[in-house]
Amino acid sequence: MDSFSITTPSLLFPAISLLMLAYTNRFLTISSIIRQLHESHRRSPNEGNLLQIDNLRRRVWLIRWMQAAGVMSLLVCIVSMGSFAFHAEQMAFGLFIVSLLLMVASLVLCLIEVMLSDTALNVLLADIGELPPK
Repeated sequence: MDSFSITTPSLLFPAISLLMLAYTNRFLTISSIIRQLHESHRRSPNEGNLLQIDNLRRRVWLIRWMQAAGVMSLLVCIVSMGSFAFHAEQMAFGLFIVSLLLMVASLVLCLIEVMLSDTALNVLLADIGELPPK
């Protein structure tokens, strides 16, 4: 705890910013896919579209919670830094730990979303005969 200072929580700012940008890009990409799928399904309804929609719905849900955990991590990190202004180093340290845990939660959700994405791609590849389904 001796080396913990106001600059320690500030180390998370670049990482959180980059993660939020990556999460936003994933969300925008999935939004575009959903719009295309919606239009395709309106023109020619089929069961395959419904399976993809279910997968995309889960991925959007995960991205929403990834972003929420990332934003909460940033907010708690800011409060941690503010705690130093009131000379509450113990509280600042505790809040920093909470911020790290929220970041870990965000990253775990990101990993789950990536795995869902991989599953969806394998289904599409199996559909065109390039890969046997798992």
